[in-house]
Amino acid sequence: MSAETAEPDAPRAVEELVLQAERAGASDIHLQMRGAVAEVGFRLDGLLAPGATLPEPLAARVFGRLKYLARLKTYQESLPQDGRIEKADVGAAHDLRVSTYPTITGEKIVLRLFQTAGAETLADLGLPNAARAEVERVLRGTSGLLLLTGPAGSGKTTTIYACLRRLAELGGRHIITVEDPAEQVVPGVMQTEVAEERGLTFAKAARHLLRQDPQVLVIGEIRDEETAAIVVRAAQTGHLVIATLHAGSCAGVWERLVTLTPDAPGVAAALELILNQRLLRRVCGACRGAGCAECLQTGYRGRVPVVEWTPVTPELRRRLRGADAAEALQPMEPLAIAARRLVESGITTPAECERVFGDSSAGRSAGVSPANSSAS
Repeated sequence: MSAETAEPDAPRAVEELVLQAERAGASDIHLQMRGAVAEVGFRLDGLLAPGATLPEPLAARVFGRLKYLARLKTYQESLPQDGRIEKADVGAAHDLRVSTYPTITGEKIVLRLFQTAGAETLADLGLPNAARAEVERVLRGTSGLLLLTGPAGSGKTTTIYACLRRLAELGGRHIITVEDPAEQVVPGVMQTEVAEERGLTFAKAARHLLRQDPQVLVIGEIRDEETAAIVVRAAQTGHLVIATLHAGSCAGVWERLVTLTPDAPGVAAALELILNQRLLRRVCGACRGAGCAECLQTGYRGRVPVVEWTPVTPELRRRLRGADAAEALQPMEPLAIAARRLVESGITTPAECERVFGDSSAGRSAGVSPANSSAS
């Protein structure tokens, strides 16, 4: 759809945008008013790829249509709004989360595609066999803490949902989640969403849900001291707990947790496995990095995790109670080695490692240098 050929048919334009995003495998659609046009972008494999522009008359109708379907105030452009569109309303395979926001160049709308169909399992994630075996071991256990770490956009949520599907498949346990928001619906799992505007925070939800007799508790993110204390205590009292934490390395998990909760012995007793991950874009199989319609001319299509992991053995648990706790948390395979292996096998590129890791040891080890940092 181009500015020259588009007709002011908002329902059709909305359906075409969603269909294009789904075909490309995009996670989000961005629409930003800039003067007399609305710029369209698709978040593909973590990066924003430009799409067509919509002329102002069509853009106004599209924005109004989206807000109407999301049950938002169509006349409100000066305040943020959030809503949801059912997939049947736009002929899509996924429901859409809608977020509007006022900017100095005009309103912006972001549509998040909820990936409810074809969701990944543990086998689909592409984890190294040894890392996957450790995750499986913890999921079969009855207590302890599995921590998924990494920066925003590193795939922690995808890994959590794969773990939830595996737990539901194993069966026999009451599983409760606390999420912000719930992006996938997992049959057999009791899922809840935080609502901070109503006072339902991660900590408050977790505190009350422990009275619902869960055997597995999944916390979308450890954000504060109270949540950290609840997670650590629950993992020591007969609950399997899975949570995410923003930390840059396996060693960084310890420093972050003992900052949030002073109970270092309790943290040592609770931890079972730390999985620290990033996502690297795969070279597009159709064009081998040259750029084509299937990858929206980016040269990449899909992503692969690069991970390091630390299982907490009895010996490591003993060391964690000592003075060298952070130094003790060394991963089984550092990110640098895992990244280099992916580059050498042609799955990704040095330039992609440089984008994700910057001038870090992982980036340098993967072969990144000014001489070989081209896109493909």
